[in-house]
Amino acid sequence: MKVLVAEKCGFCHGVRNAISVAEKILAPSKTKEKKSREEPAKETDTQVYSLGPIIHNKDVVERLAKAGLKTVNKVEEIQSGTVLIRSHGAAPEQIARLKAKGLNIVDATCILVKRVQYIAQELERNDYKIVIIGDEKHPEIQAVVGCVKDVTVIVDESDLYKLPANSKLGIICQTTESPEHFGRMLGAIGRCSFIELKVINTLCKEAIKRQESAVQLCRQVDIMFVLGGLQSANTKRLAELCKKVNEQTFHLQNWIELDKNVLYGKNIAGVTAGASTPEWIIDEFVKNLEAFDGNSG
Repeated sequence: MKVLVAEKCGFCHGVRNAISVAEKILAPSKTKEKKSREEPAKETDTQVYSLGPIIHNKDVVERLAKAGLKTVNKVEEIQSGTVLIRSHGAAPEQIARLKAKGLNIVDATCILVKRVQYIAQELERNDYKIVIIGDEKHPEIQAVVGCVKDVTVIVDESDLYKLPANSKLGIICQTTESPEHFGRMLGAIGRCSFIELKVINTLCKEAIKRQESAVQLCRQVDIMFVLGGLQSANTKRLAELCKKVNEQTFHLQNWIELDKNVLYGKNIAGVTAGASTPEWIIDEFVKNLEAFDGNSG
């Protein structure tokens, strides 16, 4: 089968940095354990924790877990050791509680996510009511929400009723949203009641490049595959955009999840991947696709 890979896909800088930071802090921890066989260090003293999955990719999380990274969901689960703040960031209140416990904190928050946090705080200092376009359940948004006192999160037009009427609105967006959705929501907000509207573009340029590249590719293929974690916001967005253009679009985490029946009768396959999908997942998927005869069976 002929396989075309999107020009822009896979790890972004923020994800690559988070994984690099994790590997660096895990390496000395494992070395220390090796040297202390006669009197091993207590796990609580050497353990490295991630407050939530470091990125939304189970293969990467499992690999780092084998190297010693323990994922927890609550600050209360950590008593001592080193805590890695994942790429999505953490709320100031969580950071403060970690510091109060005397834990060693290593911050791997994506710089673009930090920018959104700073912008939200600056808007609040200037008396704007903060409005975030995004998913309130996503850790990036939860971290931003934790940076300000009063914030409204809206995902689509059905949430417009939440907007404070006759107010100064400061609009920002989840970094992984598409420009189309951001623009559509701004148009809808513009028809609501407000005194002043200030909009700051907080979209990730790398995410936009991946979206544009994926949409362009899926027009050229019989079947399209979007690789990445099922909980990954940017990967889900890629799949949604591709599905609108090519109905034969499938969001999978890896080759194991593929139902090969969908390949029969297809000649050209397209492959893209979310920003948290490692290169080896992409390479394995492409190699297996190329070896498949889509005209047989």
